[in-house]
Amino acid sequence: MQIYSKQIRKYSSMKLKVVKTEAADIRVPTSDTLLGSDPFHKKPNYSCVYTSIELSDGTVGHSVCFTSGAGNDWIVYGVNDISKLLEDYNFEDFTTNPGNLYKEINDHHQLRWLADGVNRMALGCIMNAMWDCWAKIEKKPLWKLLVDLDPEKIVSSIDWRYLKDALTPEEAISILNEKSSAHKNLENNLLSEGPKAYSTAGWLGLTDQQISDTISEMKNEGFDAFKMKIGQDINHDIERLTFIRQQIGEESKLMTDCNQVLGVDEAVEYMKKLSKFNITWIEEPTARDDVQGHLEIAKALEPYGIKVATGEQVQSPVIFKQLLKSGAIGYCQIDASRLGGVNDVLAVILLAKKFNVPVCPHGGGIGLCNMIIHYSMWDQIKVSSHSENQVCEYLNFLQDDVFVNPVKVKNGRYIAPESYGWGLEMKDSFFDSHQYPGGSIWKNRVESGSIKFTA
Repeated sequence: MQIYSKQIRKYSSMKLKVVKTEAADIRVPTSDTLLGSDPFHKKPNYSCVYTSIELSDGTVGHSVCFTSGAGNDWIVYGVNDISKLLEDYNFEDFTTNPGNLYKEINDHHQLRWLADGVNRMALGCIMNAMWDCWAKIEKKPLWKLLVDLDPEKIVSSIDWRYLKDALTPEEAISILNEKSSAHKNLENNLLSEGPKAYSTAGWLGLTDQQISDTISEMKNEGFDAFKMKIGQDINHDIERLTFIRQQIGEESKLMTDCNQVLGVDEAVEYMKKLSKFNITWIEEPTARDDVQGHLEIAKALEPYGIKVATGEQVQSPVIFKQLLKSGAIGYCQIDASRLGGVNDVLAVILLAKKFNVPVCPHGGGIGLCNMIIHYSMWDQIKVSSHSENQVCEYLNFLQDDVFVNPVKVKNGRYIAPESYGWGLEMKDSFFDSHQYPGGSIWKNRVESGSIKFTA
């Protein structure tokens, strides 16, 4: 078991500066195999913006921002543009109050007009790489840096302007201190037996045999919770859910995900027809920003024991606030790269605790699983302070060939990360070959990775 010092260092004598920021467009042609396929994203090319921030002492922080292909370059442009605000930036200013840099970028008097979406995702690229630098300087995994920070430092990282009607900074500090005497035992327990995971097995583009093989592999790894994509055809979904239920057994948890393809009334009727399969949740049942619609679906499905889960495409903590405060969701699915970085995600996890909604992060893609495990660790140690009803998404591809320190699972649970920071260092061979459009993997097939490629 790795032992980390709790001390948070001071940097005044080091005079660390940001000396370079780079953003790379990385794409994987997963459209060849249909891994990741769902009702909307029929032939995704799993992609990410890989941001690197170098400090004057040689420390390099990394982050990933996941996309499904076309548009990855839009975020690259955003990161490169925002990075001009970091020229000769004093790193001690960030560690003193990480909320100040967040506000400087998010409140830029002209960029703010662009609202959320690409703009906030580019912000998240910068912020997540800066937090990675900090954790590496402290020689800690990101989760451990967060666990060791004083509650006041955590709270000062958050932009509270639009959240205080649901959760005040004082309430947040109380939450973080509520079970302080138990935090060390909780940390030790998660170091020996990590957060519970679940597997997405039922991609729409895969055959029954491919799904069966995935389920068998996951069951051998100790998994007892699985998710299936639905929403294109009710008869097909009934057939496939019957098949999957036979594969996983009646005791395993079964979740469904329709990736926003349904309208509100349609989602309700659709899920009523599938309720006989003992479904834990319907994920993204309708438009990502339709708070009232999610609430109507949640109320209609309550008699059937089906909860609503959403969050992977929620663009801001304010929408999360509305979903949580109204009771529209039963599971809160934060995403590591959709929001404006660590600062935003900390706020959402604290809000979820206030409204007693379990945090079940969205994973997959390139690097998301590597990041969300840190949030689950922090949540289950410092915020919810238990591991009773949370599950953390896990995908068993784009790991060993991609990252120097890939995520690992054992007995259906994540193994707690030990590498410093996020642990997002990519292998040179993968990085070089998958850069778009010049990498070797894209030779003679550039258009299949571009906006011209349609399903």
